[in-house]
Amino acid sequence: MSSWEIWLKGIVAAGIAGGANGVITGFAAVGIDPQHFNLQGGLHPTLAIAGVSALMSGIIGIAAYLKQSPLPKEQ
Repeated sequence: MSSWEIWLKGIVAAGIAGGANGVITGFAAVGIDPQHFNLQGGLHPTLAIAGVSALMSGIIGIAAYLKQSPLPKEQ
C-alpha cells in the first residue's frame, strides 16, 4: 500500500470518527432539551442537530489529522 493510500485512509478514518462523535453529541441534545429535541414530535430538529454536529465534528477530525500529517511521507 502506498503512502498516499495510507494517508487518504487516515483522512477518511478521521472524518468517520469525528462524524460518529458528532451524531452522539447531537442525540445528547435529547437529554439536554427534550421539549425541542426528541424522537417523537421533534424528530426533524433532532436529526438536523445530529447531522450538523456530525458534519462539524468530522471537519474537526480531518483538520486534526491534517495538522498531524499534512502530507504523505515520501518513500
